[in-house]
Amino acid sequence: MHGTCFWIYAYGMSDSSNHELDIDVFGSEYVQEAPKVWERLRSECPVAHTSLNGGGWLPTTYEDISSVAYDTENFSSRDIAVAPTPEGVSLLVAPPITSDPPFHTDARRMLLPYFSPKAVEEMREVTRSIAVELLDAIDPADVVDAAEQYARYIPVRVIGAMIGLPEEDCEMFTRWATDILQSHPEKEWERLTTATKEILEYFDKTIADRRVNPRDDLISKLQAETLPNGDPLTDKHVLGTCFLLLVAGIDTTWSSIASNLLHLATHDDDRQRLVAEPELIPTAVEEFLRAYSPVTMARVAAEDTEIAGCPVMAGDKVFLPFGASNRDPEMFDRPEEVIIDREENRHFAFGIGIHRCLGSNLARMELVVAMEEWLKRFPEFSLATDSEVQWGGTQVRGPRSVPVRVT
Repeated sequence: MHGTCFWIYAYGMSDSSNHELDIDVFGSEYVQEAPKVWERLRSECPVAHTSLNGGGWLPTTYEDISSVAYDTENFSSRDIAVAPTPEGVSLLVAPPITSDPPFHTDARRMLLPYFSPKAVEEMREVTRSIAVELLDAIDPADVVDAAEQYARYIPVRVIGAMIGLPEEDCEMFTRWATDILQSHPEKEWERLTTATKEILEYFDKTIADRRVNPRDDLISKLQAETLPNGDPLTDKHVLGTCFLLLVAGIDTTWSSIASNLLHLATHDDDRQRLVAEPELIPTAVEEFLRAYSPVTMARVAAEDTEIAGCPVMAGDKVFLPFGASNRDPEMFDRPEEVIIDREENRHFAFGIGIHRCLGSNLARMELVVAMEEWLKRFPEFSLATDSEVQWGGTQVRGPRSVPVRVT
C-alpha cells in the first residue's frame, strides 16, 4: 500500500461516516506505544494525515521520511516544532536548525569545529567524572530511578559546560527543556511559552555580559565569529543558537540514556553480555539509538507538492518520526528486535540530510560513557517489581522514570 494516504480522524474511536482512524501525536496511546502505531500505519496508511493539534502529515517509512528530509526546496525548516504555533506568534529563529539553504550552510559550518570528534574527545573525561559523581550519590539499598537520578543530569551538565553556563543553573535548564519539549500544545501552551521567554531572557543577559567580559566558552567564541561576507554574528543569531544547543542537547540524550538503561533492566541476556564484553558497548549504543530513537522533527511545505503520491499543500506541516524509519522492515532485518551486535545499522536517530544532528559526536560519547560507568558500578540490576514505566514527549520521546533495583 506504499503511496496510499488517508485523512484520519479520532484515533482509537470509530467514525460512522468513514470508519477511519486518527492519530493524536500528543495522545497517550501514541506517546506510550509509538512503535506499534508506526508498524500499523506502515501497512495500512504509510503516509497518514491528522487534523489534530494543528494538523499535519506523518510518513512512516524509511524512504518517505528521508525523501522529505533531503528535499529542502519543497520542505522548509522554518518551523521544526511538532507543536503548532498559534496565529500571530512569531517563530523562534534558532540557526542552523530553523534555517534553509544557503544561510543554513554558513550557520552550521561555523559550529562544526566545536562538535568535531577532537573537540568531543576533550569532553570525555569531564563526562566520565560527572557520571561517576552521580553514581556516587546513589544509594543502592533503595529503588533507583535511573532516568531521574542519572540520565537527566549527564547531558545538561555536559552541554552547560561547553556553552559556558554555571553548573548551579542546571536544574533550571532541565525544567526549561522539559517545559518546551514535553508540553501539550493546546493544554499547556502557557507553560511552553513561559519557559521559552525565560530561557531567552537568560541568554540575552548572558550574551550581553560576554560582550563586556569575554571568556573561553562557546558564547564568546560565537561572538568572535563572522559570516562569509565578513559580518559578525548578531546577538539574535547567537541567542538562537545557544537556545538550540541547550534545549536540544538536554532532553534528547537524557531520553536515550534512560531508554538504554530501561532496555538492559528488562533484558538480562543483553545486560550480562555488555558487562562481560564492554568493548561491545559502542555497537550496542548504535542499536539502542536505532530502536529507541527519541526525536521527531517537522517541516513545512514551501509550495504544493507530494509525498509518495499524497498531495501536500503549501503551508502543511510534515512530521518526521525518525524512530519510524528505523523500524522499517524494508531497511532493517528483524527491525522490532534489539540486536546489540547488529553490524549493518544505517539508522536515522540523528536525522538525515542537511539538518543531521550537529551534536551526534557528543551524544554518542555521552551515551557510551554513561553506559560504561553504570555497568561498572551496577552490573546487576532489573526493573523494580510492579513498576510501570511512563514514556513522555512527542518532539523528544523517552521514558521519564526507570525505577530499578540494583544488587
